[in-house]
Amino acid sequence: MKRSIFERYGGFAKVNRVVSSFYDKILDSAITSPYCSNVDMRCLIDHQTRFIASVMGGPASYTNDQLERSHARLAITESAFYESVNLLKETLEDYNFETNDIQTIEDELISCKNFIVTRG
Repeated sequence: MKRSIFERYGGFAKVNRVVSSFYDKILDSAITSPYCSNVDMRCLIDHQTRFIASVMGGPASYTNDQLERSHARLAITESAFYESVNLLKETLEDYNFETNDIQTIEDELISCKNFIVTRG
């Protein structure tokens, strides 16, 4: 049986380190940092760790409805979405994820775009 990306890279402990580093980049970006003002970063990192774990084939799961509800009030732009995806790719590269695995994760995130980006 083929192991998931989540399992091959060390499970929640590794994903949490990746997500923490990812948020360092998010907070340094002029495009994405405004979305983090007045946010409990510990809670956000925990939530995002579970989400990224699910994208990597881990045990957590999110429905499209949950994604849409949790992002609706944030007014996330397409530009901010793609900046986040690119920052995550950089972070995964920093942690020596294989190119094919990074592409799989990116494709999975992009498939969720319509439930994260504010329409209109």
